[in-house]
Amino acid sequence: MAAAIVLVVSIFAFGQATPPPCFGPPVDAEISDPFRPPGCTWCPGNRGQEYATVAGDVARSVATGTVSFAGLVAGTRYVVVDIGHGYRVTYGGLASTALSPGDVVVVGSRIGVVRGRLHFGVRKGSVYLDPARFIGEPTGRIRLVPLHGPTRASTAPGWSCTAPETVRHRARSMR
Repeated sequence: MAAAIVLVVSIFAFGQATPPPCFGPPVDAEISDPFRPPGCTWCPGNRGQEYATVAGDVARSVATGTVSFAGLVAGTRYVVVDIGHGYRVTYGGLASTALSPGDVVVVGSRIGVVRGRLHFGVRKGSVYLDPARFIGEPTGRIRLVPLHGPTRASTAPGWSCTAPETVRHRARSMR
C-alpha cells in the first residue's frame, strides 16, 4: 500500500515518464543491415543498424547530447553521445571525427566522416534497442524564413515515430 502511494505521489509530483526519443536519420542513405538482437551477450547479431553510406559521407547528430566516448574499438572508430534519460546513441565506422569526450553536440552537428558503412546504435542503460524504433518520418511544412526583419513563431518540421509493431513490419520489408 505504501509503495503504491509513493508511486502515485511521484507521478503527480514529477509528471509522467519521459517519452522515448524520436529523431531523423544520421545520414541520407538506405539501411543496408537492420537491427538483429543477439541471442546472448556474446552471440552474433547486429546491435544497431548499418547504413549504405560510402567513404566521405558525413554523419550528423540525431539529438542534442554530450560525447561520452570517441575513439577506436578493435580498429573501428566510434563516437557515443549521451542524449539524456539513460539513452546513448552510437556512431561507428567513422574515418575521422573532431569530437572528444565532454564535447556537446546539437541536432545536425557533424559527428564525423564515414569510412564505409555507418553503424548507428541506440542503448538505454546497457540494453541495445532497435534504432528503427526511434527514427521518425518528417512532419510539418517546410517554410522559408526571412534572414532580416520580423519572423513569425517557429514552424520548423519535426519527426513522428511509429509504433514498434509498424517498425518491425517496415524493417522486414526493407530486406
